[in-house]
Amino acid sequence: MQADAYAGSPVPFDPRALAALVGGTSAGVGVLDTGLRYLYVNPALERINGIPAAEHLGRTVSEVLPGLDAREDMIRAVLADGKPRTITISGFTARDATVRRYWHGAFHRLESGGRVVGVAGIVLEVMAADQEQRALEQARRHLTLLDTAAARIGTTLDMDTTCAELVDLVVPGLADIATVEVFPPDVAAPVRPAPPGVLRLRRAALRAVPALGDELHGFGLTGEYIDYQEGAAVQRCLASNQPVVENLTSDEQLLRSAPGPERLTAYRALGMHSAVIVPVTVRSGALGILGLIRAGDSPVFTDEDVVIARELAGRAAVDLDHARRYAHEHTIALELQRSLLSEPRPPHPHIEIATRYLPADRSVMVGGDWFDVIPLRDGRHLKAMGDVMGHGVEAAVAMSHYRSLLRMFADDELPPHRILEQLDRMVERSGLDRAATCLLAVVDRYGGACEVASAGHLPPVLIDPRTGARVCEEMAVGPPLGTGFGGYRTTLLEFDPGTVLFLYTDGLVERRDEDIDVSVGRLKELVLPAGGSLENLLDDVLERFGPGAEDDIAVLASRTRIPGVGTHDAT
Repeated sequence: MQADAYAGSPVPFDPRALAALVGGTSAGVGVLDTGLRYLYVNPALERINGIPAAEHLGRTVSEVLPGLDAREDMIRAVLADGKPRTITISGFTARDATVRRYWHGAFHRLESGGRVVGVAGIVLEVMAADQEQRALEQARRHLTLLDTAAARIGTTLDMDTTCAELVDLVVPGLADIATVEVFPPDVAAPVRPAPPGVLRLRRAALRAVPALGDELHGFGLTGEYIDYQEGAAVQRCLASNQPVVENLTSDEQLLRSAPGPERLTAYRALGMHSAVIVPVTVRSGALGILGLIRAGDSPVFTDEDVVIARELAGRAAVDLDHARRYAHEHTIALELQRSLLSEPRPPHPHIEIATRYLPADRSVMVGGDWFDVIPLRDGRHLKAMGDVMGHGVEAAVAMSHYRSLLRMFADDELPPHRILEQLDRMVERSGLDRAATCLLAVVDRYGGACEVASAGHLPPVLIDPRTGARVCEEMAVGPPLGTGFGGYRTTLLEFDPGTVLFLYTDGLVERRDEDIDVSVGRLKELVLPAGGSLENLLDDVLERFGPGAEDDIAVLASRTRIPGVGTHDAT
């Protein structure tokens, strides 16, 4: 590149005068020729670059410092038009090849004897300002995490979903890998006991950045139980109820943090170098831990990272405690309901019965659905289907009271509406504060007719193997039990031999986006499966109507066998 190719208002260049002027300054000063090769560097620039002055001379910036983005295009523009420019330079120098550094540089064109001979640059390091900027950006990211936590964590009352929401929030903003591990529930299938001194937790959620996904197979799976030995970071965290921070460099440190020695290979494969274990606790005690891991080129955890992690764990703990309490009550109510809804025995040898109980999905509390079959004299029997208002343990307990009262009032001489009247009065007097719907059907000995009465319950369905199903909409419907209004009536239903009586609760048909009459009307499409099996009938019904249910479902199908006539000849 020729010096006379440039014009403008140059600064006269005298190397000896320049050295005398800037030799003692703390700012880095360098002079480049028109080919951007070093002509001069002062002692400060030697220290900044970490290279002696003699190794600069005659070489370009990119040759001396290949890891530096020196913005040579901007320097050439200074040579071309003579206009001084301030340029931000960043990159790595020989002084420290692991940390990116930043400088502000002021560049001026130089002339000697009226000819352009190069450019002079003065640089000042601005690493501190850059660190402050990055700290501000990190603080903004942390604030964003905290701001979005309330909206993204605790959207359901399911513990595993809440744990998954937490790890989804912190990866990748706070960690490369995140796990939430919780204590096993106190009401569930028993878990094998842990050996003495070992802490057993269940991994409820696990999330990693995509780049580490292939390496997670040795780290463990969601849903598995993990045993932590004495001295492991998780044990120390829960014992002190304080975060444990470990910048892991040696195998000894990794082994101390791991559940067991078999995890060392997996940790090394992940490039794991820094971990934070944060307790997830509420006032009543510890629920588990939030584990954060950084790997590869990610920086180690800072004190501020730990503060943010603990704040997020604290917020999630409230939602997890609600989910845990819900799961506890849900499990108790479900077990109570299942114990009370044991399969009823056929009241007489000639009666065939099939029942099903299907709890609503996990986002909805168990309800008070119930059914029963009670033998009467002369080969008759009473079928009942009921639904207590509300959900939870209280509803299940109230359901057991209704079922017990019905058995007490199921008199041989009383028609169904009289039984409902007695039930209604007794419930009102007993102080039960939960109303219930109920459908009673007294079926005669030969199954050709039945007497039905309804206390606010949906009508039964008669499924004739020859003519199809019909909903018994002609029957009278009185108010629910527990209201004290009475006014029940008995309706006689007659049907052909082999007809199936089908009873159900509203969970089978009630949908938010559909009128209840339309939903019940769809039951007219029910047909007996090939072979006439009642068990297969109920399987088909639940497969068709069960999906999307927002409440528990109880169904009962029955049929009367007439000896000497055929296996399935009457209801």
